[in-house]
Formats: sequence, structure tokens, C-alpha cells
Amino acid sequence: EVQLVESGGGLVQAGGSLRLSCAASGFTFDANAIGWFRQVPGKARERVACISGSDATTWYTDSVKGRFTISRDNAKNTVYLQMNSLKPEDTAVYYCAARSKSGFTTVPAQYAYWGQGTQVTVSS
Repeated sequence: EVQLVESGGGLVQAGGSLRLSCAASGFTFDANAIGWFRQVPGKARERVACISGSDATTWYTDSVKGRFTISRDNAKNTVYLQMNSLKPEDTAVYYCAARSKSGFTTVPAQYAYWGQGTQVTVSS
């Protein structure tokens, strides 16, 4: 059974940092691309960052470039999202997702597996 479990969310003041983790099991982790997405109530799920399974190529949405870093530790079957200089507009439920291919995509529908999400709240 494929499982993705996010952790590390919480409440932080603007300018602070959080590190989200996504622990995976049930599939060949190092061969699969992983994406981080976020969603606020009433809005569509937004792509945040992605990392490929082969060469760890990364992608970031413009609003988080220079502030967020996605990385993966294949030995631990875990992907991380280091979030620095957080802003109130980063407040959302953050989800990690895995697709059954090595190359990443920014399209949520092309990810087959999703975690349950972790809440990130940034106060001003």
C-alpha cells in the first residue's frame, strides 16, 4: 500500500521558517517524482515545488523561489520542503504527492498518490 505522510506544519510568525517532511512507503521511492502542493479553502490546489526521481531536478513556483527548497533523501524515503522567510500568504494546507514516473510535472492530476496534508499558518 502506498502511503505518504506529511509532518512539520504549524504556526509561525512572518519571517520565520518551517521544514515539512513527506515520508513515503509502498513504492520504489527513488524512481518517482514528488511534488509539494498547497491549498486554501475556496481555491484550487496550487503547485509549490517538485523534484524528479532520477537526477533530483527541481522546480519552484515563482512566489516561493529563493525562499523554499525541496530536497530528497532516498535512503530515508523522505522528501523535505524547507520554507524560509515565510509570509502570511503562504498559509495553506500543504500536500505532498508522488507520481509513477521519474520526471516531475506541475499538474496535480498527474500525481497518483497524495498525503493527508499538514497545516501551515503564518501570522503577520
